[in-house]
Amino acid sequence: MPKKGDYINTILKSNKTVFSIKDISLLWNEENPINVKNRLNYYVRNGKLIHLRRGIYAKDKEYNRLELATKIYTPSYISFETVLSKEGVIFQFYKKIFIASYLKREIEVEDQVYSYQRMKNSVLLEGAGLKESNGYYTASKERAFLDTLYIRKEYHFDNLSSLDWEEVFRIVHIYNNKNIEKKVKEYYSNA
Repeated sequence: MPKKGDYINTILKSNKTVFSIKDISLLWNEENPINVKNRLNYYVRNGKLIHLRRGIYAKDKEYNRLELATKIYTPSYISFETVLSKEGVIFQFYKKIFIASYLKREIEVEDQVYSYQRMKNSVLLEGAGLKESNGYYTASKERAFLDTLYIRKEYHFDNLSSLDWEEVFRIVHIYNNKNIEKKVKEYYSNA
């Protein structure tokens, strides 16, 4: 447990930019949630932390929005258009951040829209095609491609040439869906 006055430093020294109450309890080795909430409220009142949403805090205004996206609802990971656009598989730019989650919901935090797409648990919890960085998970472009096929029957992809088709065929089984497998074969034969 940190000494008095070291609690905020423990947060500020962390590589993370966004924290849940549970994250902070673990950092502080504090089991009493009332103590954690009281300290957090003190730091927010004194401008040392930012309260983003119920139970979620940031070090400052320069927090990582992708990290926040996966903290709001867990388990979750960044996927769909957010990854496809960044990787050049689609050419459209989306201001929204798209996340795979256990529920379908759209919320806004500080002028950023977060769009959660519901995935069945067997897919959501499968690690194939996911990369961890800075405490949150992001789909590979192959996984984002498959996730998009999973939730949308028809979708236009602008550039499939950058996909690693071996990787696509390696992970398509996690969806346990013959229609997706058929679609993947069609896209592959036209690529």
